[in-house]
Amino acid sequence: MTVTRWDESEDGPRIIALWSMPRSRSTAFFRMMAERGDCHVLHEPFSNLAEFGSVQVGGRTVEKETELPDAIRELARSKPVFFKDTTDERYPALLDDEAFLGRDARHTFIVRHPAETIASYYALNPEVRLHQIGGEAQFEIHRAVAARCSRPPVVIDSSDLVEDAPGLVAAYCAAVGIPFLPEALNWRPGEREEWQRTSHWHAEASASAGFRTQRRRHGTDPAAHPVLSSYLRHHLPFYEALHEHRLRPAGSR
Repeated sequence: MTVTRWDESEDGPRIIALWSMPRSRSTAFFRMMAERGDCHVLHEPFSNLAEFGSVQVGGRTVEKETELPDAIRELARSKPVFFKDTTDERYPALLDDEAFLGRDARHTFIVRHPAETIASYYALNPEVRLHQIGGEAQFEIHRAVAARCSRPPVVIDSSDLVEDAPGLVAAYCAAVGIPFLPEALNWRPGEREEWQRTSHWHAEASASAGFRTQRRRHGTDPAAHPVLSSYLRHHLPFYEALHEHRLRPAGSR
């Protein structure tokens, strides 16, 4: 019998994480995973905990980062869990949890060229600091996961996602061991409760109905900016190291 849903699979992972630099279309990816309907979805539990001091995980209030992986494990006992998070902050307790980085969760990564990330972030927050671009912290998590897993972590590029969403999502699902549900590639626009705390960051995702290429000009060229150019130089090598190993859309060469 063909398995058509993640929660019907006995062999698929119980927890999948997607780690993202900010402004990398990860909320749209989250929206697609929510549309599947076959898993619990958590929106930025680590970054919400860091910013607001608490986060809800399946009805449980978590106030310490050391308790968050256990809360996610507990939630996954009832149904598989997908969560996405951003790397504009560093998460020491995550990096110390050997089991969560290794056997207990499948960690994946979505990257975007830092020039695009920086311009998009700066348009929303001109006070952005170097570490908030997230490339270095994302690379640190990737390296920690790779050191504990026998197979390389899955990396996707957000540019490939908007260029060929069906092909890339199909390849992603195959790589992480869950069924591909093409009907989840489209959804009804609207804000979701999960991102109300930070809704101003997710206006584009709220207005979206699927993965679409948006050629937006933010009015700032990071490479020519006296401060942002240093951000670009700092984070570009981390992006390039991950981009080199990115997953290609199914059917591409």
